[in-house]
Amino acid sequence: MSPRFPALSRAALALLLGAALPALGRAGEPAPLATLTVAAAAAPALGRHDGTVEAVRQTVVAAQVAGAVVALPVRAGDRVRAGQVLARLDARAAEQQAGAAAAQVEAARAAQQAATLEMQRQRQLFASRFISQAALDQAEARFRAASAQAEAQRAAAQAARTESGHFVVRAPYDAVVAEVNVMPGDMALPGRALVTLFDPTALRLAVAVPESDAAALRGRLAMPVTVEIAGRRLSAAPWEVLPAADPATHTVTVRIPLPAGSGAAPGGFARAWLPAGQDGAEAMPRLFVPSGALVQRAELRGVYVVGADGRALLRQVRTGPAGAERTEVLAGLRAGERIALDPQAAATATTRRP
Repeated sequence: MSPRFPALSRAALALLLGAALPALGRAGEPAPLATLTVAAAAAPALGRHDGTVEAVRQTVVAAQVAGAVVALPVRAGDRVRAGQVLARLDARAAEQQAGAAAAQVEAARAAQQAATLEMQRQRQLFASRFISQAALDQAEARFRAASAQAEAQRAAAQAARTESGHFVVRAPYDAVVAEVNVMPGDMALPGRALVTLFDPTALRLAVAVPESDAAALRGRLAMPVTVEIAGRRLSAAPWEVLPAADPATHTVTVRIPLPAGSGAAPGGFARAWLPAGQDGAEAMPRLFVPSGALVQRAELRGVYVVGADGRALLRQVRTGPAGAERTEVLAGLRAGERIALDPQAAATATTRRP
């Protein structure tokens, strides 16, 4: 009887068995779970500070002239380029004044031309001794007066054209529209806010620290600090401490530049970990775990703690500054406890040997 399936070569059979045997071995005898015993380590003490995101460049664009708002081509959230139109005001009166100034320029130019020709004729007559020096002086004076009048009219026309340009409000730089403060039909007045802009590429975090810590912080400005924004941990440096203190709260503002792509927006909440300003705080023991051992569930963080019976149980922890390799644990874990280094393997396992 012929076989129902084609015969396998020895090489193919060996490959199949070599792939199947390790799988059977893993299913029958699971590999031990990799763990780490948490130990306290001396590290510079850090203080947690809540702050507010600010824009380095934020501008309230206001009107320079009075006029009714006739067009608002932008909305809150729009990205605009430098020179893009933000608002248009009713400029009919200004355009009429600019037209009148241009007509006055033409009249002054004609008067200047007539005075020039008159002065040339008077000079010829004076050279032929037909007129006196006084008559020539009067002709030259009329020419200078006409030239000055023409120059004044040209300057007035230029001012009128500049004034009419103020009825079109443009963006001063590439920015994001944070707020539109008027509606079409509103009356714009000099100094009244029309649109609020900010530069999304230059953001910073402002936090208030006690005045007693300011001196110590100024000596550590080159030290990178950790910033948390919407659950993301970022490293920022260098930062600055403002020289003046708030007389009401007796705090000093610390400004930390945020890296590009932080996803923050002006007015948003953020948290920073700054070096503690107290003396002797550098030797404070702290707990660190590998960053890969942490489990993120929504806004909660945890680690799998391996007990004496070998069972891995998820425990919530409160974390502090985080780095690429390790993260500080502020609460929920004690020195000497064992944690699983692979959270995925710990989640699928039910029992592990100690």
